Amino acid sequence: MELWYTENHTKNIRFSLKVKEQLYSQESEFQKVDVFDTYEFGRILTIDGLMMVTQKDEFIYHDMIVHVAMATNPNIKSALVIGGGDGGTVRELTRYSFIEKIDMVEIDKLVVEASKEHLEFTSKNLDDPRVNLYFEDGVKFVEGKKQEYDVIIVDSTDPVGPGEGLFSTEFYQNCYDALTKNGILINQKESPFYARDAKEMIRADQKIKKIFPLAMTYQYSIPTYPSGLWLFGFASKGLHPVKDLDADKWNQLEIKTKYYNTDIHVGAFALPTYVREMIENGTY
Repeated sequence: MELWYTENHTKNIRFSLKVKEQLYSQESEFQKVDVFDTYEFGRILTIDGLMMVTQKDEFIYHDMIVHVAMATNPNIKSALVIGGGDGGTVRELTRYSFIEKIDMVEIDKLVVEASKEHLEFTSKNLDDPRVNLYFEDGVKFVEGKKQEYDVIIVDSTDPVGPGEGLFSTEFYQNCYDALTKNGILINQKESPFYARDAKEMIRADQKIKKIFPLAMTYQYSIPTYPSGLWLFGFASKGLHPVKDLDADKWNQLEIKTKYYNTDIHVGAFALPTYVREMIENGTY
């Protein structure tokens, strides 16, 4: 008998992977967490039946969620990761020796436990001495914080269930307050391709632009996310991700990456026409 993992990208489109075996399945008060070993994409983490991480392509997501901000501001000392229980975002941040503090706030301890047990490729640096783990609501965590972080990375699921509050105006305002003078906010921004995802992308963009003086969108291609085209938001109190990029300085760090490079950094902000029009017009 064959075992397949199948995810509905829309009511008319499905994505399937052939599974060797199911390695983990637990349900917390927040969500259902599963880990599978697949033939083509290695080990995968799913939450409530939706793909979060795969061993084969996670480097794309984690390269782009971290290194764009780090190359724009190579003076980052303190970082906050909200979500990201698989540990991949923290893994990339710990590669910068000059970062002094990394706080990670994950609402569901079960995600971290499953990742430590089965996803060593992303979770391996969660025990770095600079990393502080907090198992609580990220929305509440940032409330009242003032100029504490140089970068905040919102490594969130879709805006449903535990992730819903991470797409609210109040949350973005609290992030703004928690950032230092040259602070940067990176947020998971869904996809422009399917209507449900595009709606949330536009809503997030409109909310952030009311708060941050500079807010832009950048893209990356990842095979296992719906449509393969996905977006991050870049917002800051002043730094521009292209104009303030010091490519030579970042390249001198000699951080070996599989997806990110400083050419990709610049090109990622050159959006397809239909995506630019969606953002400019607020329609999808």
